Amino acid sequence: MSMILSASVIRVRDGLPLSASTDYEQGTGMQECRKYFKILSRKLAQLPDRCTLKTGHYNINFISSMGVSYMMLCTENYPNVLAFSFLDELQKEFITTYNMMKTNTAVRPYCFIEFDNFIQRTKQRYNNPRSLSTKINLSDMQMEIKLRPPYQISMGELGSANGVTSAFSVDYKGAGKISSAHQRLEPATLSGIVAFILSLLCAALNLIRGFHAIESLLQSDGEDFNYIVAFFLGTAACLYQCYLLVYYTGWRNVKSFLTFGLICLCNMYLYELRNLWQLFFHVTVGAFVTLQIWLRQAQGKAPDYDV
Repeated sequence: MSMILSASVIRVRDGLPLSASTDYEQGTGMQECRKYFKILSRKLAQLPDRCTLKTGHYNINFISSMGVSYMMLCTENYPNVLAFSFLDELQKEFITTYNMMKTNTAVRPYCFIEFDNFIQRTKQRYNNPRSLSTKINLSDMQMEIKLRPPYQISMGELGSANGVTSAFSVDYKGAGKISSAHQRLEPATLSGIVAFILSLLCAALNLIRGFHAIESLLQSDGEDFNYIVAFFLGTAACLYQCYLLVYYTGWRNVKSFLTFGLICLCNMYLYELRNLWQLFFHVTVGAFVTLQIWLRQAQGKAPDYDV
């Protein structure tokens, strides 16, 4: 009998399970599939947004969008178009119900377990195709799958779920070393967002004063060319702080302190052109942004969630 057996909603960046169906059957084959679920959840960020894994008598299908993946387990003879239409419905409802801020800042596994109610209702509908209210979306999905079929993850790539090392798992373990330059940072906090905006404001103020200094120099008002350099260096330093606040790089904390030092030196040189309040504002914002860069560290290894 063809049917959907279970479904899960998982955060892509770290494999955190956000919700799942609660009536997971307990069988030897099902236990193996749970292990595959766990392996796939750790690899989601490196896989295409629509995939299928065939595991003998069962298929695992999933789609990913906006940092969230929707994964389902079904029997091998369950129609592909129904499987991905089911996942599409889960995706639309989840996006409508929960905003990205909630999903990005969630720290507890299954914190949206109430979404299981919708999963159960939808699963019952799709396990009885005659009860589906419309066939229009199915034809659209059939065309979409035909034009862009799901990526087929082979068992050779994945390896066995009983702990045997495979090329797939080796690639995953080495991914941290290879892609350390693209390592994700912890979710941005409100103070981090404020720091980013203030740093942009300081950069804009420096840029405007720099252009005014160029104007004065061209009018031969005796403006020191070094002032222009100081204003534009200050602009570059503020923008680089914004970059460090958003992206992970090697020696990130050291770079942030050196950038803050450059901001202080520029403002010391511009002492004659700015009053004390202006100097205090620029230096304080630089220090605040440096602190936020230091506080927003790279995410550690993804926890081993039981999904």
